[in-house]
Amino acid sequence: MLHLHHCISARSFRPLWMLEELQLPYQLHMLPFPPRAKARWFLEENPLGTVPLMVQGETPNEVRMTESAAMCQYLAATHSDAGLDVVPTHPAYGAYLNWLHMSDATLTFPQTLVLRYGRFEPAERKQPQVVEDYSRWFLARLRAVEATVAHSDYLCAGRFTAADVAVGYALLLAQHLGLVEQCGPATQAYWQRLQARPGYQRAMAAQTRAAEEQDVPTTPAPDTRP
Repeated sequence: MLHLHHCISARSFRPLWMLEELQLPYQLHMLPFPPRAKARWFLEENPLGTVPLMVQGETPNEVRMTESAAMCQYLAATHSDAGLDVVPTHPAYGAYLNWLHMSDATLTFPQTLVLRYGRFEPAERKQPQVVEDYSRWFLARLRAVEATVAHSDYLCAGRFTAADVAVGYALLLAQHLGLVEQCGPATQAYWQRLQARPGYQRAMAAQTRAAEEQDVPTTPAPDTRP
């Protein structure tokens, strides 16, 4: 059984979406956001106090992961028959890895600064210039997505892969930040295709249902205010 620790629409949505695409059994543990402040017990599970935390198996073979894009790659590779992986011998393997790493290191990173200094910090610590600068940074880096999906429905290998899940989360976060409208037309159409997937829709429903059942606030993490 896979155990995923998750806050609504935080980066942990990436592995949740993957689990629903793969239709794997899992247990979803919902946390209030931010967990390091509102669920201090979680620090015993993950000293970083962040989500996601994905745990599979038991000691001494237990798998514990905290990086969302790595979880996408791991789940795709360990369930390759589902077709969300790209194998090393495939011509698109390099592009696949590049998109997986770009999803967090290049696309989500500037958004975290927009979130922190535009929403999460108290009024006296907000930094409008940081918000503006890093919003522009994100949109500029998104040109790579625009150039690719202008000619293809998905990012690589001519099909939907874990890379689309990883990059798709950056677009979900952009939607919460009000930046999707500034994306190029091909990127907006791509985002609509991703949202139409049954796996995405099941993941969205699963997180809300689990939060309600576990008595955790249903406010999406990106919309949290101090």
